[in-house]
Amino acid sequence: MKVAVVTKKLEEVAADALVVGLHAEEKKLPEGLVRLDRAAGGQLKAALDAEKFKAKAGQVTHVHALGRRVVVAGLGPRAETTAEGVRRAAAAGVRRARDLGALTVACEVLGDRLPARQRAQAVVEGALLGTYAFERYKKEKADRVVEELRVVEPDGRRGRDVAEGVRRGEAFARAAAFARDLINAPANELKPADLARTASQLARDKRLSIRVYERAECMKLGMGAFLGVAAGSAEPPKFIHLTYSPTGRPGGAPAGRRRKRVALIGKGITFDSGGLDLKTAEGMLHMKYDMAGAAAVLGVLGAVADLKLPIEVHGLIAATENMPSGTATRPGDVLRAMNGTTIEVGNTDAEGRLTLADALCYVAARVKPDEVVDLATLTGACVVALGPLCAGLMANDDALAKRLIEAADAAGERLWRLPLIDEYREHLKSDIADLNNVGPRGGGAITAALFLKEFAGDMTWAHLDIAGPSFTEKDLPLAPKGATGAAVRTILTYLTS
Repeated sequence: MKVAVVTKKLEEVAADALVVGLHAEEKKLPEGLVRLDRAAGGQLKAALDAEKFKAKAGQVTHVHALGRRVVVAGLGPRAETTAEGVRRAAAAGVRRARDLGALTVACEVLGDRLPARQRAQAVVEGALLGTYAFERYKKEKADRVVEELRVVEPDGRRGRDVAEGVRRGEAFARAAAFARDLINAPANELKPADLARTASQLARDKRLSIRVYERAECMKLGMGAFLGVAAGSAEPPKFIHLTYSPTGRPGGAPAGRRRKRVALIGKGITFDSGGLDLKTAEGMLHMKYDMAGAAAVLGVLGAVADLKLPIEVHGLIAATENMPSGTATRPGDVLRAMNGTTIEVGNTDAEGRLTLADALCYVAARVKPDEVVDLATLTGACVVALGPLCAGLMANDDALAKRLIEAADAAGERLWRLPLIDEYREHLKSDIADLNNVGPRGGGAITAALFLKEFAGDMTWAHLDIAGPSFTEKDLPLAPKGATGAAVRTILTYLTS
């Protein structure tokens, strides 16, 4: 979908459909709707009255007037307007326009209680994410697709803010869609080598630096935990290191200054069978999604380059499958991580934390960031605790945790902080090694994070367990059934703020 900014009155914009917002409990129609109603000879208000349209959040209706479709999206009470409400209203409005056959849609900058840039960004994010579809493998694709979205702001004084909001909204939404496409792809077409090729193509397109380490190089680095997970798969593992620098070279900055350096680590298990501790058929069904953290990191790096952020961002992915075979790591085996820590494998299905452990060691040794955030579909325990719509956050730094929660709130993604309870560290004790990779069922999400904390060391670190919200079993306001691109917009908000 092409996106453009138009500085005209909505009724003057050429488009197949117009999308306008309406707050609940408003006694009078807003100015834009009054003008549209006047131009339509009163048809619009008459239709709203006849339908008893309440303009509740998420409610949408339409009228054929002025030779086109006029879609009215409910925004709820004016005093309760949020950016997420604007996103959802825009998504519902543009979807309705699409379903009515509109190829071009003009949408006003909804929600006048918020700053113009924030509203414009929310409108574009909602429109793009709300009309996302994954149809790569379908012979018959959807007939109705919106080709162009025209974001309308009649006040030229707000033109610059609206244009910046549209630019950011497009970057955020396209990054999330990029991640969705990767996650939705079947595991037979997205193996570790494919993920590395995608990262390399992204680096070429966005002028990022990239280094892909092969198995032998990972062995020289001492990545025994990562390679232990990869041991059962016929597919070679890939350790991917992408770098964005505003100067074009890592570490480059004006004399006497060093730019802030952030590392993002994404769990990159392209398929998780559970290894020798095999999952059930039902548990294995969606395990192509186990690289959602890696997909999020790639989406973020591309958007960071598009937005030309003034910070240095590193993206790390330890990509492999977790498969059973005669060469697979066995329960009870001991692996040695890059920093020398030995790990007894209590369960081969707790593999993500093993790959992230070596990635954290690599970041500590080679990147030395100011902050590091890992994103992983790590535990079913986090889904049990928070459900499918909320990610878990654990961190060793309160300031970083606070900024991530604020970023998630601004992005409309739910994030809840869980405690790192020191006493639970006892659950990771091993009789024969430094650590065991699993503990008891209770508090499993916290135990997994405590395991990662051992490898974060002195780094300022946060862990996002996105196992719940990374995919959805039903259509959501901003995502159809399937991958959601969870945490992409949260991390981008955190980086841009």
